[in-house]
Amino acid sequence: MNLDQPNSNDCTRTFNRSRNVVPSSGLCSRCIDGCRGNCEVFKSTFRGRELIYPGPFGEITAGGDKDYPVDYSHLNIHGYALGGKGLPNDAVANSDNALFPTVNTETEYGWDKKVKMSVPIFTGALGSTEIARKNWEHFAIGAAISGVTIVCGENVCGIDPGLVLDSNNKVKFSPEMDRRIEVYKRYHKGFGELLIQMNVEDTRLGVAEYIIEKHGIETIELKWGQGAKCIGGEIKVNSLERALELQKRGYIVTPDPSDPINQAAFKDGSIKEFERHSRLGFISEDEFMAEIRRLRKLGFKRITLKTGAYGLPELAMAIKWSSKANIDLLTIDGASGGTGMSPWRMMEEWGMPSIYLHSAAYEFLKILEDKGEKVPDVAFAGGFSSEDGVFKALALGSPFVKAVCMGRALMIPGMVGKNIDKWLKSNDLPKTISEFGKTPEEIFVCYEKVKNLVGSKEIENIPLGAIGIYSYSDKIKVGLQQLMAGTRCFNLPSLSRKDLMSLTEECTKVTKIPYIMDSYRDEAMDILNK
Repeated sequence: MNLDQPNSNDCTRTFNRSRNVVPSSGLCSRCIDGCRGNCEVFKSTFRGRELIYPGPFGEITAGGDKDYPVDYSHLNIHGYALGGKGLPNDAVANSDNALFPTVNTETEYGWDKKVKMSVPIFTGALGSTEIARKNWEHFAIGAAISGVTIVCGENVCGIDPGLVLDSNNKVKFSPEMDRRIEVYKRYHKGFGELLIQMNVEDTRLGVAEYIIEKHGIETIELKWGQGAKCIGGEIKVNSLERALELQKRGYIVTPDPSDPINQAAFKDGSIKEFERHSRLGFISEDEFMAEIRRLRKLGFKRITLKTGAYGLPELAMAIKWSSKANIDLLTIDGASGGTGMSPWRMMEEWGMPSIYLHSAAYEFLKILEDKGEKVPDVAFAGGFSSEDGVFKALALGSPFVKAVCMGRALMIPGMVGKNIDKWLKSNDLPKTISEFGKTPEEIFVCYEKVKNLVGSKEIENIPLGAIGIYSYSDKIKVGLQQLMAGTRCFNLPSLSRKDLMSLTEECTKVTKIPYIMDSYRDEAMDILNK
């Protein structure tokens, strides 16, 4: 059984001609001379390296769909018929006060100066991809009014067409970064924060200095990696001049736009886009600690770290060094990831899948705690989209995990809301939406809540994508409240690993969560033997 689907996928816009496919290769079992397509090998014959990436760039997000042996669906959530934890003032639970709408979903993270969030979710890094740029108002305002953190990803300054550098080749003016920060700040109400990410190129360009000196940003995030890929970030550009400009700024651009052969191919039309890549990062404890000291000296009040689906040694480094450096939030992102643009086969085949990585993270965090060392607050990421996944991640990593980082799941409501606005203006609502009404007030169940939040005048300036994100966050909140109430946990610190059970023995082996037929068996035997 192949856990993957090689050689054809909607992400690469390819498919097999035959219904019979060789599991190991994905090739049709009968490959015909004269076939008119359209498997990946067929399309790679004339488009070559373009087939490495999902597409079309700027119009889609993509996520790996490999079917791993164990994932979060192999965990189920316990429900109880009595008891209650986390009620206000330590009240004794009864049918009159243990009500699911009273469950407190607020969380906080940070070493000394905490950041509170209304719901324990926040966005993945929305950086230099076209999807992030053109939807930023929807994403940022949606996060701000929902009371959750938004991560502004890497390379935003570096690819800004309006970027101005000083005589030292450092950022002097970045209108795109300015826009992103100002949009979020305009609607921020005290919950969540704007968290700006920095990679190798950002460090060289002086992004940290720019955002704190001009905007007073309090938190910056160092990036070691992500679950989607094990190389630096990439985007595509469809202009030779733009490709040369990014190459001049220090980025890796392929095919080399300065090569006359590639310039001729672009003019001929065979090369239609260039790829801009970030450099690989290299970590060492001494350099990591030195960078933390430098950023704190600049004035940052919080420093966070995002790491990817590397193996156990890198995971241990991330946890241990974060503990030593007082990192305010460590986000651990498992495979297979989702992204605006990452190599497709890399998304499918590299890295430790989320539940394996997260289970190891809990084990390592517990080792440090048992040694008396303070551990950082942690967020889990990698394939979450619903309240049950949020519950399981928080419980699996309890008490260390404070939130779940969501990538594509928090982007989709922003894009859907934006498109609803477009369809309303063109009188072209699909039936999936028009069945609920023909105005924003009728369509969006949370419209009046947002209006009450921002005011009857300001609601006219709120993009529908932001209302979409608010509605989605509200769904996560209410669903989480219901699950937590059933588990008799009325605030997030009440959740524990005991609230989960493994449906398979393989899941127990990975997570150390008891197999369903063993979970609470001792307690059951005590009842029977009284």
